Amino acid sequence: MNVIETERLTKSYGRHRGIVEVDLAVGAGEVFGFLGPNGAGKTTTIRTLLDLIRPTSGVARVFGIVSSADPIAIHRRTGYLPGEFALYDRLTGAQTLEYFANLRGGVDPSYRASLVERLDLDPSRRFREYSKGNKQKVGLVIALQHRPDLLVLDEPTAGLDPLVQQSFFAILREAVAGGATVFLSSHILSEVEKSCDRVAIIREGRLVKVGTVDALRDLAHHQVELRFAGEVPAAAFAALPGVSDVVVDDHVLRMRVTGGITPVVAAAARFELLDFVSREPSLEDTFLAQYGRAAAEVQ
Repeated sequence: MNVIETERLTKSYGRHRGIVEVDLAVGAGEVFGFLGPNGAGKTTTIRTLLDLIRPTSGVARVFGIVSSADPIAIHRRTGYLPGEFALYDRLTGAQTLEYFANLRGGVDPSYRASLVERLDLDPSRRFREYSKGNKQKVGLVIALQHRPDLLVLDEPTAGLDPLVQQSFFAILREAVAGGATVFLSSHILSEVEKSCDRVAIIREGRLVKVGTVDALRDLAHHQVELRFAGEVPAAAFAALPGVSDVVVDDHVLRMRVTGGITPVVAAAARFELLDFVSREPSLEDTFLAQYGRAAAEVQ
């Protein structure tokens, strides 16, 4: 069963680009990463899913419900953290959490207290006194405290220090183990790489790739460095499939390898090597391969 489905989902802002014919399917119990630089269309997609804005064309379904037909039924089962939000400045963190809990019809106080503790939030301070990171913690507790069936998180780790990020991802894993589905928007590739089952990459409002994290990583390249005992046999490698950017420096041969690395290993075995270094592609490499470095630097 798919918890989220979109068909040719499009949102136009007149002269400004929104999203164009986005087709997504997120299964129950899945952690789905939605990747792209700022302005790529991630937040527009999320807001359309939750009926915070209406699509220009196409359709979005959540829990099998068309998002514009019964958004209240969707919101009851969803925990949402916006990329940017503002709450009541004069309320303390505890009062804010209680307010949203009451809107939900009540939550388990012990679970809420455990979230507050694990995210290292001081609930006694007023919201206006919080730093960016502490405001983010309040938003995370609000999204998590009612144990939703679906978590929609737009840039959830923004402003969080590394230790709190670790606690957050541990909480996320526990939520998924309990049956929740997660739709996580981010431009921080390392956090998606370690937490998601599948990933979609969106660029300029259009999906450019959807697949498992491993499958997307395979689209990137290896940087291979071979150190030879004698003369460098560059010609034996330059003609291999997937090999490019071959550079010789002293007794070291450097190259870029796209796709499988087996032909390079087989060729290297014919010579006397002193060292063989291959850097496995990260999701960052995949992102750069899809967008080019200039687009990635927009982050």
